[in-house]
Amino acid sequence: MSHLTEEQLKQLYLQLLEEKLGLEKHFATNDHYGLAHSFSDSTGELSMYDNHPGDIASEIYEREKDISLNEHAEMHLEQVNEALARMESGEYGICVFSKQQIPFERLEAIPTTLYSLEHVPDPDQSFRRPVEEQVLFPPFGRTSFDERNDETEFDGEDAWQIVESWGTSNTPAFAENPNVEDYNEMYIEADEHEGYVESFESFVATDLYGEHVTIVRSKAYRDYIHNGEGDPFLEPEQLTDADDEQR
Repeated sequence: MSHLTEEQLKQLYLQLLEEKLGLEKHFATNDHYGLAHSFSDSTGELSMYDNHPGDIASEIYEREKDISLNEHAEMHLEQVNEALARMESGEYGICVFSKQQIPFERLEAIPTTLYSLEHVPDPDQSFRRPVEEQVLFPPFGRTSFDERNDETEFDGEDAWQIVESWGTSNTPAFAENPNVEDYNEMYIEADEHEGYVESFESFVATDLYGEHVTIVRSKAYRDYIHNGEGDPFLEPEQLTDADDEQR
């Protein structure tokens, strides 16, 4: 014998039936959120393999959103059908876990529910993370030795720096250094010395015999002078009027 009155059951039945018809109509009119159509229909291309992901980001986002919405709607329809079936068998309104009666107020709010409030599975947000993250953290996981003093070899982070230096779809807003001046400074540790220890080694040059010291007036040299680093023998270059106007 159900604890719900005939009037309450009728109200809940009509509520479920309305949801069922609404979902079925939605699937029929929008063709399951357009998933019956090929992804190429919206882009006009036969294949996406020749495109950078950033070039079709909007289309990919919309497709992912449609898949998510469609799966959510299909799951909701299954829940509605299950609730209607339980209503037919006389099991509706009974918690499947505790076999206790579910109050009408809860059923009115969530007519598809199978659980009483005390036995809802996982009611709290889960903070459990995949065990793989213990290996992958910090970035580059087992192949990153950047923080270890006993490891100086070419590692995973160095490999990524080389790949990243050729360019990514990131913008300066995503750069590790917030004060980048150009895209060549965007990759991880872009200011790291490569092939030398002290910065002046990149612009101080000699001949084959270690004589005739010259200064290469490069960007590294200008930064060196601007920051007031090193020895005073590195005199600033004399700027012309044209250079001064450019600055």
